[in-house]
Amino acid sequence: MDTILLRILVSTIVVSLLIFIILLIKKLLNNHMTVKAHYHIWYFLCIPILAAFLPWNYFRLKEGTDYFKSLLFFHREAPLKSERINGVAASQAPNSDLLHDFTISVNKSTPDFVYHTFFTVWVIGVVLFVGAAVYSNYQIYQIKKSAVAVHNQKVNKLLEMCKEMVGVKRNIKLRETSLISSPITFGIFQPFIFLPSKTTETFSLNELKYVLLHELHHHKSKDLFVNYVMWLFQIIYWFNPVVWYALKRIRMDRELACDASVLNLLDESGYIEYGYTIIRFADKKYNRPLEQFAPGIGGTKKQIKQRIQCIASYSRDSLFLKWKSKVICAVLGIVVLFLAPITTVIATPNDVYQFSGKNAVYEDLSSYFKGSKGSFVLYDPSKNQYQIYNREMSEQRISPDSTYKIYSALFALESKVISPNSNKQVWDGKIYPFPEWNQNQNLTTALSRSVNWYFQNTDREVGRKPLQDYFHKIKYGNEDLSGNLDSYWMESSLKISPIEQVQLLYQLEENKWGFKADNIKAVKKAILIDVQKNGRLYGKTGTGMVNGKNVNGWFIGFVDKGDDRFYFAINIQNKDGQAQGSKAAEIAKQILHYKKIY
Repeated sequence: MDTILLRILVSTIVVSLLIFIILLIKKLLNNHMTVKAHYHIWYFLCIPILAAFLPWNYFRLKEGTDYFKSLLFFHREAPLKSERINGVAASQAPNSDLLHDFTISVNKSTPDFVYHTFFTVWVIGVVLFVGAAVYSNYQIYQIKKSAVAVHNQKVNKLLEMCKEMVGVKRNIKLRETSLISSPITFGIFQPFIFLPSKTTETFSLNELKYVLLHELHHHKSKDLFVNYVMWLFQIIYWFNPVVWYALKRIRMDRELACDASVLNLLDESGYIEYGYTIIRFADKKYNRPLEQFAPGIGGTKKQIKQRIQCIASYSRDSLFLKWKSKVICAVLGIVVLFLAPITTVIATPNDVYQFSGKNAVYEDLSSYFKGSKGSFVLYDPSKNQYQIYNREMSEQRISPDSTYKIYSALFALESKVISPNSNKQVWDGKIYPFPEWNQNQNLTTALSRSVNWYFQNTDREVGRKPLQDYFHKIKYGNEDLSGNLDSYWMESSLKISPIEQVQLLYQLEENKWGFKADNIKAVKKAILIDVQKNGRLYGKTGTGMVNGKNVNGWFIGFVDKGDDRFYFAINIQNKDGQAQGSKAAEIAKQILHYKKIY
């Protein structure tokens, strides 16, 4: 829901901005653009909505969006030096504190019910407008059902002649019906032109020619397809008055462009006759909802008045004017291409890891979760096999919370902010909710007690840009550090899936990144939980607390059994506040015992 609302919000801002730009261009450069260019320039509105709602991740554009994200969000923060005193290397002794929960709440100022209310209102609006679209198409169906073929041979020959003039080769069916008062055209796959009953009797062949030329140009210009795109805009952005105004202008520009195309086929003597033909429909009843899908030569009195004024002042476009129109459209295209990546980056969170699953076995471990929503991933390198419970959740990227501190520690070591033999930091006297935090810390105690301030200090000293480079190097989840430097890992921008957690642990143990061996060893020692006869358990819990409720629980790690190693990650989620890292650890230990691994 949050992702949908974010996409709607961002795309609304971008689309509204683009509409203002288009209107400004049309105002300032009115005399430097052809009538058709005034209409076609609106086509650029499709790009932001495509950027916001298409699943670009499936087109492997992650690298590009990451680049734009770094341009949009990168800013270097001055390192904050923390006082350190000499310490000793991390202890080899097992550390049960690693299974305890040390976390603080992230307070979200906007309650969930506000998001639910906005989303519900938006959905209700969408449903109503979809219903209106269905009703309009039902009206068209009734028109098609009631219509009868035109058997007048002269009119049918006139249609073929007009098709040749316009350059339309498709089979166009001409029908008459009593359900309309002015001609309309409809049908993307099977085109129709509908005439009011007795039109062929009351209109002269010359007047019918103008009507047919107008309707055929709608087909040639793909205006019927554009109408459906416009209606899609109206459904999504029904709440945006800027979009409503733009759609009104698009419909007017469409008719003006169609009139201009018809006039371009006539000599000057035909201009007046064409104008009088349009005027004949000014007093006719105008069905606005139907016009959304089936454009025609008619319109409101106000629209027809504007069209007649344009016909009266019509002159053929010069070659120079056509080239100026192309240049203006090209410049606007460059602007849109700049806006589209912004929409893509902000409105398309990279929240799902695309896992091939070729070397995976999927199993049912739901009995261990006791009603909690969760996933479990185990990787056995000796078999190169994954054992996965709940594939969907295993691929879903979520906040790593305190599990990220394994890598924060590694990056601090690699950056020489701390070292295996000198990694103590002095408590600054600020009172924290856990007594264990209110004292000096070294790497082992900071990891076991999940001391936020320790890693916030080291992150500041490393710096945002080097940290970002490290996260890119190891390919940590969505690699997004755009959140606050003190909390990007805590129910914020940085996200990772359970499958990726397991893959990173394997790469950490095997040192696939070429980091210093002593630094890898120091981190491993700091996350050692327990030593038994049949193996050693390494790991780190993480708990996400939002507004005082534990909503996200992690336990990641590996079991070292001599020559064999097993890497695992478990995640549980619960909106009722029961998702804790310690609970995830208990479930993981039960599953590992069941599998005879630990």
